[in-house]
Parts: sequence; C-alpha cells; structure tokens
Amino acid sequence: MDTAGRHVIAELWGCKADTLNDLQGIERGMVTAALESGAEVREVAFHKFAPQGVSGVVIISESHLTIHSFPEHGYASIDVYTCGDRIDPNVACDFITKALGATRRESVELPRGVGPIAVGQQKIEVLS
Repeated sequence: MDTAGRHVIAELWGCKADTLNDLQGIERGMVTAALESGAEVREVAFHKFAPQGVSGVVIISESHLTIHSFPEHGYASIDVYTCGDRIDPNVACDFITKALGATRRESVELPRGVGPIAVGQQKIEVLS
C-alpha cells in the first residue's frame, strides 16, 4: 500500500467575520473545494460554536480537509491532506482561500508517509 501523501497546512487572515461564522457556507465551500480538487467525498461533519466560530471536517477517500474559524480575529486554520499523487491539496486550499475572502495566507506543505518529516519552506501570500 502506497502511503505517500501531501499535507497543506494554511493560516488564512483577513476573512470577513460573517463568512467565518456561516456554518452552511463554510460546509458548502469545503465540500466544493474537495470536489474541485478531484477528491471523492465520504463524510461531512461541521459544528457551529456559541457565540461564534465553525469547525468541520470533510472526509475524502484520499484523506481529509479540516477547518477551524475564528470570526473575531478574521482568521481560519485549514488542513488539506491527500494520499497518493492523484489529488493536489493546493487546488482545494486555493479554493477555500478564495471562498473565505482571505487577504493573506501563510501555508506549508509537508510530504507524508515518505520518511522523516522535513518541513518545507513556508509560503506567505498577500492576496489583496
């Protein structure tokens, strides 16, 4: 079994509070991001916190996408982990970044299942 995968961890800043507090919008965006990347969605679970914030996971055949939003800070943390070489997690990450209207993204991509973890170079993008 080939376990090699890619894991993108991203910090999204400058998102609008109402967007980060919209459970249905975030869920729809995360599922669409998975589908846009070519992944096969298996299960979806999201939760809205009181007074604000959303956390959720989209389980895909190839692994998962997760999000934790902090509307009060205009911030969301996302993970997109895909096994194999068929799905590019950056496609989903780009889609989520645009869907949330982030003005800045800090991200790192880690190879998974190939040996000792070697953190790649961090990528910082100012988007607007």
